[in-house]
Amino acid sequence: MEDIVLSLKNITKRYPGVVALDDVSIDFSRGEVHALLGENGAGKSTLIKVISGAIENDEGTIQIDNETYHKMNPKISRGHGIEVIYQEYNLINSLTVAENICLGAKSKGLVNYREMERITNDIFMPYHINIDPKALVRDLTPAHQQLVEIAKAISKEAKIIIMDEPTAQLTMAEVEHLYDIIRTLKKKNVTIIFISHRMEELFTITDRVTIMRDGTYVKTVNTSETDRKSLIALMVGRELTETYPKRDCVKEEVVLDVKNIYGFKNENVSFQLHKGEILGFSGLVGAGRTELMRAIFGADKKFGGEVFINGEKVDIKSPKDAISKGIGLIPEDRKWQGCFLNMTIEWNIAISNIKALSKKFIVNDKKVEEQAKHYSKRLNIKTPSILQKVGNLSGGNQQKVVLAKVLAGNSGIIIFDEPTRGIDVGARHEIYTLMSELVEQGKSIIMISSDMEELIGMSDRVIVLCEGKISGELSKEEFTQNQILELASIN
Repeated sequence: MEDIVLSLKNITKRYPGVVALDDVSIDFSRGEVHALLGENGAGKSTLIKVISGAIENDEGTIQIDNETYHKMNPKISRGHGIEVIYQEYNLINSLTVAENICLGAKSKGLVNYREMERITNDIFMPYHINIDPKALVRDLTPAHQQLVEIAKAISKEAKIIIMDEPTAQLTMAEVEHLYDIIRTLKKKNVTIIFISHRMEELFTITDRVTIMRDGTYVKTVNTSETDRKSLIALMVGRELTETYPKRDCVKEEVVLDVKNIYGFKNENVSFQLHKGEILGFSGLVGAGRTELMRAIFGADKKFGGEVFINGEKVDIKSPKDAISKGIGLIPEDRKWQGCFLNMTIEWNIAISNIKALSKKFIVNDKKVEEQAKHYSKRLNIKTPSILQKVGNLSGGNQQKVVLAKVLAGNSGIIIFDEPTRGIDVGARHEIYTLMSELVEQGKSIIMISSDMEELIGMSDRVIVLCEGKISGELSKEEFTQNQILELASIN
């Protein structure tokens, strides 16, 4: 494609013990949707930060609007119309939608709230965004917060908008609306740099795809001239032959029996989990899947019902109780609920098993180190050292640290809440293989997933929730995507 709007030449960024970007050169054209694709740790997030000026490259140049920079900073980047929409939205929750969108705009005299609301509605109209400008951001759904972020970028006359995993928290209808907005922006010659691990999205919305691997540039291809298999091979440097491992290890033995659970969003929920089983939970956003598992785990209060583990009634009032009974939870929000970002990999893995690593209240540092090295190797956590802070790892490797923490606690029942959200295809394959190994070893898994292909590919049974209640249960021989979606919206 011609009309290059942004050109990166020989970009290199080093951190202690690792080269995050190694001589990367990419051109982005005006008015195109250009995907960055690669495994977690491939360098995509670092590249975004270099483009936006959040971090400085060590070598290389950035050319935009016929001006060349050896170092970028946020002021220069925004001055050239570059805006980034991160997974964690950069909004002020206590302000209204209109105030967030107009924040930083020049004004004469007193603030005119009515004018801000008019400006906001004018921005919304061409993109069919139906949000009240007077609404507080904290009261919006994640999808609406994302639309406000996009509107902010539009209000600043952005020429390049970078979207980092923009569909991770969206329903199917919300994803379609986002696609329509991207198409409209494209018609206005806005360049979209699109980061996603969902392959089907790339073929729906992008013009070109640049593949990165281990901090290096691999190749740029026209989306219309490639396929899923070729992209995966370029990403991981090898061919993944089986996405979902084959297994047959479910036993009749019931390890978890949940009876008539009442919780924050659930009513009269009963189900059983068998030894060696992967039990999938499906439902639309707000169906109460996460809330149900948090109630069972003791993270949220339950108002009624009983839980039996291996036939014995248990009283779980806190996560500590659940862990002591052999239940582990890998939460959907791994960053803020699953691990301690400012602590090391070694510390995170040890924390759930600290008693076994101690004698008379004195921690055995050698055992802690050995355990961390064992799980880092077993789960293929990509890091220069187990003393690396978890916050410095990629999303996929953070997920592996959370899993390592649960495994170190020797949980027999493991709850995976959206196990591969934001994780690349190579890391997904590793997680799927590990899940299969765990159930073959006699452990049992509950998996909440909004990824229909994953749900069908990995589950032995699927329970569907609708408005906090079970609307159906399907065996592996019975479930299809249509049946699951019908049950999810049965009310």
